[in-house]
Amino acid sequence: MSNSPSNQPSSKNWPLWLGVGFFGVAGLALLVSLTSVFSGSSDEPAVAEPAAAPVAETAPPANEAEHQALVTEVVADLGREVLVGDSPTKGNPDADVVLMKFSDFQCGYCSRATNEIETFMADSGDDVLFVYKHFPLTSIHPEAVPAALASWAAGQQGQFWEFHDALFANQADLGDRFYTRIARDLGLDVEQFNRDRASEAAKTAVARDMALAQELQLSSTPTFIMDDLLVPGAVPSDLLAEILVNLQAEQ
Repeated sequence: MSNSPSNQPSSKNWPLWLGVGFFGVAGLALLVSLTSVFSGSSDEPAVAEPAAAPVAETAPPANEAEHQALVTEVVADLGREVLVGDSPTKGNPDADVVLMKFSDFQCGYCSRATNEIETFMADSGDDVLFVYKHFPLTSIHPEAVPAALASWAAGQQGQFWEFHDALFANQADLGDRFYTRIARDLGLDVEQFNRDRASEAAKTAVARDMALAQELQLSSTPTFIMDDLLVPGAVPSDLLAEILVNLQAEQ
C-alpha cells in the first residue's frame, strides 16, 4: 500500500469541511494547494504542486481497535447521504451495504484492487453500493491530483468509470496530454473537459474526499470501508465477499 503520515483535524470541524463555500483552515490550505495544479494553457503539460502533507494525509492510530472505533464513530455521525455525497458509484443505489474505496490513480496497489472490485461487484453488485473516493497521496504521487481532477471532469460528461479504467490501465502514461487523449478517445467535449478539470468545483470535490480520508485518519491506498468496517489494502474479492456475508448476517 502507498502511505504517508500527517495530522488530522478535529471531528467537530466536519460541518465546515462539507460546505462548498466554507472550509476550515486546513481545508482552505488544501484548496489553495490544489489551485496550483493547473498552470498554463490546456495544451501544455500541467505541473502538480503537491499539497502540504499535513493537509492531505494522516497517521492512523497505532492501535487497530482504536482506529476501527474511530471509523465506526465517524461513519455513524456523518450518515449514508453525506458519506456517499456526489461521488461516483456502481451497484445498487438502494443496497443496505455501502463499500467505499479511498484510492489514488498513481498507486499500483489501487490498480490491482480495481480488478478485485470488478470481480466482487460482478457477483455482489445487487447487494452493494460501491463508492469511489479520491485520496491522492500528494507527497509521493505528483500526478495523483491532476488525474483525480481529470476523472472528475470526465464524470461531468457521464464517463467517470471509463476514464477511471483508462487511468489505471495506463499508469505509466499519466500526464496532461494523456488526460486530453483519453477525453478525445471517449468522445468527450474536450473544451468542456479542460474547463471542468481546472474548475474550483473539481478542486472542491477532490478536497472534500481528502478531508473525509483525513477525518477517518487513513494513511494508505487503497483503503476500503464496508459499512463501518475498516478494510485496508488491496484485498482479494473473496475476502470482500466473506465480509459482505458477515455484515448481512448481522443486519
